[in-house]
Amino acid sequence: MATFGERISHFFSGNDQETQEGLHGLFVTELKNIYYAEKQAVDALGMQADAATTDEVRNAFLQHQEESRGQVMRLEQVFQNLGLTPDKGSCAAIDGLADDAEMVVSNTESGSLTRDAGLIIAAQKVEHHEIASYGSAVTLAQVMGHTEVARLLEQTLEEEKNTDRKLTKLAESFINDRANDESGNTNSSSSNTNSGGTVQADGTRYTDQSSSGQTYQSGQSYSGTQTGSSDATLGGTMGI
Repeated sequence: MATFGERISHFFSGNDQETQEGLHGLFVTELKNIYYAEKQAVDALGMQADAATTDEVRNAFLQHQEESRGQVMRLEQVFQNLGLTPDKGSCAAIDGLADDAEMVVSNTESGSLTRDAGLIIAAQKVEHHEIASYGSAVTLAQVMGHTEVARLLEQTLEEEKNTDRKLTKLAESFINDRANDESGNTNSSSSNTNSGGTVQADGTRYTDQSSSGQTYQSGQSYSGTQTGSSDATLGGTMGI
């Protein structure tokens, strides 16, 4: 019988026959839980898109929702590659994060940039959970020699990392600064210099002093690309 040290060495080299069955079971359980989480994310992203204030944030969620549908299909390929029927497990973490996103909507004003900032935070919490989950699954697949499965999972892992980066970029582009203005805080260290201009607070009215020189009114539905009011337009689209 192998010593403990030898078993550790064999485990990380993928040659441990004594723990392989147990590791395979753990791997399959993780895949089922990820499968459940992805399906939950598809539904949650639709809710978040409906609740978003700006077109930029709404489109970000809708595009990631479509990407998540593709990730569900990729997981089904993984199950098939392993000779298994796709099956959902459970994931208390994703259930809790979905509840957090719903709380953001309940606790923020409709049509506010604060809501968009909160929704981005909620979405990034999900992305970080998925990055950890897929990263672990890739490692297990590699240890057990499931090369094609590891490749498929790695593809999704990179998509999740890219989405997280895009959400950060979107938040920093104008959402966070204008949510700060919305709260009446005029001491923002960033001076809101996005798009080559400064956004200053004057009561509840914010003026974009970039080339567009346009404004929006706090509390009304705002879109960076299209609104029903000239007081609610700011130029530029930040796609994700």
